[in-house]
Amino acid sequence: MAKYNITERQDKEAHYRSLVSPKLMDDMKERILDIIVMKKKYKDKDYSAKKLAEDLGTNTRYISAVVNVRFHMNYTSFVNKFRIEEAMAILVDRRYQDLRMEDVSDMVGFANRQSFYASFYKVMGMTPREYRLKHAPLNAKKDKKAKK
Repeated sequence: MAKYNITERQDKEAHYRSLVSPKLMDDMKERILDIIVMKKKYKDKDYSAKKLAEDLGTNTRYISAVVNVRFHMNYTSFVNKFRIEEAMAILVDRRYQDLRMEDVSDMVGFANRQSFYASFYKVMGMTPREYRLKHAPLNAKKDKKAKK
């Protein structure tokens, strides 16, 4: 069994993916990115695909189809990707070096530490703590060189 009980994703063809025209998909892709990334809704623990669909005036099947086809992942993985990217920046930023993993997890929008660790491990192949330990010394060396 793999660490954190992560299983490989099975590709399956969903009929509803073909219901959305390519032009509409491109338009929805941009609108999804605007809301999730630019407005940083990924940080909101309660911002679901259903709420995104409501904000876009569509339904969750269309959201799912666009995210699957245009980003090659499901909605949860899509949102978690941005959470992990922000967590990586926080973990190596010396301003946040005293934060506990629970605090980092909360800052980037995960509901709990366990889902943060599992998602981080799935994306990065290491735990957030391992990532911090591996990359934090690089920042300390850079800071020492900058002071000289």
